[in-house]
Amino acid sequence: MFIWTQPVVKYFRYYRDLEENFRNLKSILESLYIQKEDIKQRLREKQIPEQEARDWLKEVEKIRSEIQTIEQKVGEKKHLSRVCLGKLVDEKSAEAKELLRKGSLYESHVKFFKYIILGGGVSAGYAAKEFTRQDLQRGELAIISKEAVAPYERPALSKGYLSPKRPARLPDFHVCVGSGGQRLLPEWYREEGIPLFLNTEIVKADVSSKALTTSTGRIFKYQTLIIATGSTVIKLTDFGMKGADAKNIFYLREISDANRLIEGVKAKRKGKAVIVGGGYIGLEVGAAMRINNLDVTMVYPVAWCMPQLFTSDIAAFYEGYYANKGIKIIKGTSVVGFNANSNNGEVKEVTLKDGKVLQADIVVVGVGGRPLTSLFKGQVEEDKGGIKTDGFFKTSISSVYAIGDVATFPMKMYNEMRRVEHVDHARKSAEQAVKAIKADEDGVSIEEYDYLPYFYSRIFDLSWKFYGDNVGETVIFGNHNPLSKEPKFGSYWIHMGKVKGAFLEGGTNEENEAIAKVAKEQPTVGNLEEIAKEGLSFALKA
Repeated sequence: MFIWTQPVVKYFRYYRDLEENFRNLKSILESLYIQKEDIKQRLREKQIPEQEARDWLKEVEKIRSEIQTIEQKVGEKKHLSRVCLGKLVDEKSAEAKELLRKGSLYESHVKFFKYIILGGGVSAGYAAKEFTRQDLQRGELAIISKEAVAPYERPALSKGYLSPKRPARLPDFHVCVGSGGQRLLPEWYREEGIPLFLNTEIVKADVSSKALTTSTGRIFKYQTLIIATGSTVIKLTDFGMKGADAKNIFYLREISDANRLIEGVKAKRKGKAVIVGGGYIGLEVGAAMRINNLDVTMVYPVAWCMPQLFTSDIAAFYEGYYANKGIKIIKGTSVVGFNANSNNGEVKEVTLKDGKVLQADIVVVGVGGRPLTSLFKGQVEEDKGGIKTDGFFKTSISSVYAIGDVATFPMKMYNEMRRVEHVDHARKSAEQAVKAIKADEDGVSIEEYDYLPYFYSRIFDLSWKFYGDNVGETVIFGNHNPLSKEPKFGSYWIHMGKVKGAFLEGGTNEENEAIAKVAKEQPTVGNLEEIAKEGLSFALKA
């Protein structure tokens, strides 16, 4: 067995840090390219000193060439001094930042785009791709994001990204690979003439003047705005919980969060991890921590995991499966505080409401999220915690659209307003909004959004999918023994004599398509015993 010695660990950690620093350097270079286009335009219009601006443009081209050379050297890292290479990356980062500062003296304080997407998550990437299908012209669209990287498939962060074997890393999961489409690398946006304003925080939005203001005072103006700000995690520090600011208490929403969690896991090999929450993040990260050989305990206050979707029967299978994997589950109580090590400030204990105290080297909190709508409070109509839209994702302001997590939209098949937090809806709502924007410009009509709710997860060797609505009575069928080597089971939700929802664990593509079809078509059924007896065959023959 290979033993990871401390020098070897440091060697690989160094190159991981180097690659991250280099990604940040390339992000700065992207910002320089955006400045470059603006300054070239102002130079043509004779709005800035000619010689100074031309000197600046030459410096940008020079550093671009130097960064390309560094990129080649990073790819040949085993042949180079890591100290020298790291110094080179740091030096060029400083030079690039200084060029950005100088460029800001020449570029326009106000930038205008026909379309702006605010947010750089899944929805933003899919919207950008749809715009290019709709004959987008270069320079018409810009994406503004607080994150440092181009849009990526966020679900990877709680799945493959945390895997100790062949972990997922960028650029492998940039959008739109999650739906089987083209992977949109940062270069793709540049080639399409779509500026990415990364590491850019918007602190004020004024829909009446169609203006967005950054934390540095830059102003972006638009003709049409798409709000794709997504959600932010709920943190225990928000409630003033004792000790919740201790080190090694992690949340997971962005790639930077995942990087910090990975560092924590590597620093606490075979340590104790406490997972707070039994929803998506709790279940997926709990499994990932166990796969990383940590001693895992999950804590949630409800009677079973994923109560917003799972029935008690479905949850019993997953809880039994987790227990068989060595994960301890504590239900019906909540976390009330943390104790930290006085020497280094790292969390060491988790205190529960029932008085129990759990030892912990790492804590991961997954207790939900909030849609990021605060910039638009009082400016657009809201409903059910999100921004109210129509079936085309247009808000109460005709020039503003909202997609993904932040949108509360009419669920056509159920005739009610809903807000959905899931990657499938993020993708599809983005495409619908862009089609609607272009259709409105062309004076044509399109169909309203007709969405079938869809949720899925992959944990350990398991994979489940759910379609439809979880209302009414339920039946469970198939092999749902958590000790089974090949479990395969499902459930139907029946309301007023019709199938409203369908769940399947371990299904094939054909079987998953079948349960999606019955959830969409909502066939009439007889008694519950009959459909339970038919099980999966009911969907396959429908």
